[in-house]
Formats: sequence, C-alpha cells, structure tokens
Amino acid sequence: MKKEDKALIIDMIGKTLAEYSCVYLTQTAGLNAEKTSALRRACFKDEIKMLCVKNTLLKKALEASEIDYSELYDLLHGETTLLLSNTGNAPAKLIKKFRDKNSTLPILKGAYVEETVYVGEENLETLANIKSKSELIGDVITLLQSPAKNVISALKSGGNTIHGVLETLSKR
Repeated sequence: MKKEDKALIIDMIGKTLAEYSCVYLTQTAGLNAEKTSALRRACFKDEIKMLCVKNTLLKKALEASEIDYSELYDLLHGETTLLLSNTGNAPAKLIKKFRDKNSTLPILKGAYVEETVYVGEENLETLANIKSKSELIGDVITLLQSPAKNVISALKSGGNTIHGVLETLSKR
C-alpha cells in the first residue's frame, strides 16, 4: 500500500473516531461469514459503527486524535474490530446479546467510554450496566418530578380545605 493511501485511511479513521464518544476494541477472528454478517446487521440496527482496521493504521489515527487513547495502544495486536457508538453501553449490550445467540465471539479487548478506559474481557458486564447519558437524565427528571407530584396529588385529594390537605399529608 502506498504511503499516500495509508495517510488517507488514517485520516478517514481519525474523522470517524471524532464522530463517536465511545470506542470499543474487539476481536472477531473466528467468526464465519454468516455470523460476521449477522454481527454487522445487529450493529447497524443498534446504530453502532463496525470497522475492521489494521492495527498500525488505527494506532496512528488514535495518536493523531485530540483524545488520549494511549492506554489502548497495548491492545492493538492480532485482529482488531472497532465498535463505535455515542451510547456508552450499547456495544457492550450488543456483544452480550450476540454471544448468547451465536458463540463466544466477539471478545472485548478494551473500551474508551466517557473519558474512561476499560481493559479486558472482565469489564464487559460493567460496561453493559453503565447507564447512558439519556438514561441518567431521565432518572434525574423522575426524581425531581416526584415531590411535586406528591404535593399536587395531596392538594387534589383533600379538597380545598386546610384540614383535608393536612390529613392527606399526614397519611403519606
């Protein structure tokens, strides 16, 4: 491959990395064509970008990035498949779901999620249980709405009298 072609590929990988906040490094070697196609379809359905890249080109793209991916460099050996997403737990959930149906692959090498690096297969469960940003915002909104709903329901149930309001609040 010519040096100019490599530079174009590194630039393309770098631009793709910049579009996503979560980077998963996996090993999919050993999947046959049918299972690889099924994994690609599952990634597309869950809005996860799947890229098979050469480790040397990926390392150069990671080094050129504004984000510090240095802890992932040691994981760039053997065959590497990137799973990119803007939802932190989506690739981990996909890996778990795909394994249940098909095989022990893909194997998680490591991940960069929300400025934190996770190295090794043992972190898959942790990554799958991480709440996404939108889930956390929903939880906060629910917690903020709960006291207001209690006061409103107390006011409605007791009628307009102070006695009814106090009685309803004392029961809760």
